Amino acid sequence: MSDSVSGKTAVLLINMGSPDAPSPAAVKTYLRQFLSDRRVVPRSGLLWWLILHGLILTTRPKKSAARYERIWSKEGAPLKVHTEKQAKLLKGLLGQRGHTLLIRWAMRYGRPSLPETLTQLEKEGATRIVLLPLYPQYAVSTTASALDEVAAWLAKTANPPEVRTVDSFFQDEGYLAALEQTVRTHWQHTSLPDADYCLLISFHGQPKNTLGAGDPYEEECRTTGRLLAERLNLPPERYRIAFQSRFGRGEWLGPDTAEVLRELGRAGRRVDVICPGFVADCLETLEEIAIEGKATFLAAGGSLFHYIPALNEHPLWIEALAGLVETQLRSWPADPANCP
Repeated sequence: MSDSVSGKTAVLLINMGSPDAPSPAAVKTYLRQFLSDRRVVPRSGLLWWLILHGLILTTRPKKSAARYERIWSKEGAPLKVHTEKQAKLLKGLLGQRGHTLLIRWAMRYGRPSLPETLTQLEKEGATRIVLLPLYPQYAVSTTASALDEVAAWLAKTANPPEVRTVDSFFQDEGYLAALEQTVRTHWQHTSLPDADYCLLISFHGQPKNTLGAGDPYEEECRTTGRLLAERLNLPPERYRIAFQSRFGRGEWLGPDTAEVLRELGRAGRRVDVICPGFVADCLETLEEIAIEGKATFLAAGGSLFHYIPALNEHPLWIEALAGLVETQLRSWPADPANCP
């Protein structure tokens, strides 16, 4: 039976987003939306408007476009490419398990947008939607922002669908198993940890002033890092946890990934970097870490650097996604259209 007839339960994968093209104009449009989100930059008023439009949007788009150009593929923005492939593989796996579901993906910023995708699901007859923000660690500026956008759409909908949400999965067994396997596979193709080895576990940074009371982001990041290291049998001296992508002058979560890379480089260490907070490769992994991070490390005297790719289309990751979805499906009364 086809989804268009019986697929009234949908799964919506949500990720951050990318510009439509690696051009200053496209990047400017993307940054304007991103930096206008009060969950990302909790500022408003004339002063912030002047900073955003008079300074940031007149200088950053050209620089950022050059960075995107370095990692853009023939298929498009890596984040979008991988997210689309994840959705297709998830649909296939859940189909093999007997589920007839609508599987879609959307971006919080840029296209395909959340409101447009939700509206399309409504037109296709979705009465139940599992929301799966692809942020393993919950943060107000990521997960909550995405849910704000969904809530705004629901408020405008005459007959809104039922919604279930995966808030985070920072210690999910399937997710951790997939991360572990990517590292072990990498070791098989390079070399096992020795006295000079360090696994740098890098997460996206957050300004401390945006981490509101009760935001568990830092704790969840550190828990993921610790659990991964334990699964890999790495003692404390063989791994570090750090936070990347600092922007502006405010105080951010630390230590800073770039500073840790310099420190490890000066010590002559051999470094692998993994970024568990990104389940699909993107600007922050492919350019900031694999290119710029490597250059920073080697310039400081480091001996050997490898970036371990994100989970992307790893089979264990797709299985983990399916498990997260099935957990949510079990919270609903049985729907004959979606049962094996």
